[in-house]
Amino acid sequence: MIYWLTNTAASAAYIGYAQHSGWGAAKEISGVPTAALQFAHDVGIRRYAETENNITRWTDITDRGGHFAALEEPAILIHDISEFFRPLRST
Repeated sequence: MIYWLTNTAASAAYIGYAQHSGWGAAKEISGVPTAALQFAHDVGIRRYAETENNITRWTDITDRGGHFAALEEPAILIHDISEFFRPLRST
């Protein structure tokens, strides 16, 4: 509804058309270190995430949280982000 009311549906959908590869074509892993934090009531499938991303940290929280991690479990989210970046910092 927001896209309809603000007349931004076309620009929001443009990313799909701006891709260099066709739909369904295999993509290369960029090599950029990526982290994922999977809460209990959210959907994420690691084997699919690993096909296009360089997953260096994957955290499963099975007893709490959901899709809105920053609102539901901000302390866990901040801790996981900090731990992901710790080894990437230059000394």
